[in-house]
Amino acid sequence: MSESSTAPEEDTSHTKIRLSIWQALIPVLALIAMLAYNVFVYGDDALAGSNQFILLLGAAVAAIVGASKGAKFESMIEDVAKNIKSTTEPILILLMVGALAGTWLLSGIIPTMIYYGLQILNPTIFLAACVIICSVISVATGSSWTTSATVGIALIGIAEALGVSVAMTAGAVLSGGYFGDKLSPMSDTTNLAPAMAGTDLFTHIRYMTITTVPTIIVTLIIFIIIGLNLDTSGQTDPTEIIGSIEASFNVSGWLFVVPILVIILIVKKTPPLIALLIGTLLAALAALIFQPDLVKMIGGGEVLTFETAYRGIIDAITVNITIPTENESLQDLFSAGGMYGMLGTIWLIICAMVFGGIMDAIGALERISEALLNLFTSTFGLFFSTVSSCLALNLTASDQYLAIVVPGKMFAKAYEKKGLAPENLSRTLEDSGTVTSVLIPWNTCGAYHSGVLGVPVVDYFFYAIFNYLSPFVTLIFAAFNIKIRQLTKN
Repeated sequence: MSESSTAPEEDTSHTKIRLSIWQALIPVLALIAMLAYNVFVYGDDALAGSNQFILLLGAAVAAIVGASKGAKFESMIEDVAKNIKSTTEPILILLMVGALAGTWLLSGIIPTMIYYGLQILNPTIFLAACVIICSVISVATGSSWTTSATVGIALIGIAEALGVSVAMTAGAVLSGGYFGDKLSPMSDTTNLAPAMAGTDLFTHIRYMTITTVPTIIVTLIIFIIIGLNLDTSGQTDPTEIIGSIEASFNVSGWLFVVPILVIILIVKKTPPLIALLIGTLLAALAALIFQPDLVKMIGGGEVLTFETAYRGIIDAITVNITIPTENESLQDLFSAGGMYGMLGTIWLIICAMVFGGIMDAIGALERISEALLNLFTSTFGLFFSTVSSCLALNLTASDQYLAIVVPGKMFAKAYEKKGLAPENLSRTLEDSGTVTSVLIPWNTCGAYHSGVLGVPVVDYFFYAIFNYLSPFVTLIFAAFNIKIRQLTKN
């Protein structure tokens, strides 16, 4: 469940207009050009708001193209509304993740996880350990989103304390998170892909291991090599960090109860919103029990009363809070943005959905996928077209569900005509649609993970090895006809 939400409902309406491939590509090329210049001007600050406006300008270009071919403004707005509606749960989850992060800081849960993590992990094995830990959590929960929001945040904190690059760490977290997400029967994308292709869930999962296991092995080897070559000179002494954590928080192993309970709730198929709300409330209770002085301080009181406790907890949930420390390296780690800190990411998602909605309304997404389908006639060409279509949808529709649903519907007959079993299609949808969504800053997944981990997509992109290696591996298997299953005749 890379996005912890249900897939958007299938739109049964048919566009009245017919675009040429070049007309369909005009908004895409305009968007890419505008985003490239915007990033050149603003750099890492592009996500602070300017990229969001550029997405709206891209939507305006798409609307002009559609209007020139007779598309009605009202129908475009209707598709935008449907698109935004499909992100309702992810947006609410983002708000709850902000609340969770705030209370998990105030209660000492994240500092405690870092405290013990520093005593177990060292820079040499850290990145590979991140991949393994996140793989296990994601398989158990079926959600790369939950993995980032829980252990991912803690691992980023440990990385900062160890002096390991947070960009490398985010890449390792996402590599492990999406490996587990792909193979978990509880993941919504893992259920959606076989449904679109026409195969069953467990056939799909077994067939995915053929490409997924080699990819994660290569990913682990690369991270092990990186770890062995990390320059650990000049890093902050972990014992100093540990001492600073002890000075600011009451560290207790009992605090692990809260994250363990949240993971159990997710494994038991509790709706993510409910699980995150429970995790937030339990952390608030833990803060009152284990960190009463911090709650009093954040609440602005001299003594802990109901009012100061209320203010302290609500501030942790909703706005920026900072826990005082004399250790400069921990200042960012001891800060949390609450629900307020997630508003920029939500803004990005809404603007991306506006662009994707208008592109869908004018028939541009369908036309681009259709062109890719007709581009090649060989078996490898069919796989290549599928991968390209998924990548194109992730770039233009900004939503991984559409990157699975649209190519899945369009290519199912083509695979059948080629005599290929449907699990070939479902595997390719996951290898290219699910995992690459996190590599695009304006995609809902890229925006989410970047916001939660606090690492821009452009920083972790190179280190999200599993995510960008997966499409290449599936194409290599197709090119050499390795484990390409044929339809069995009854």
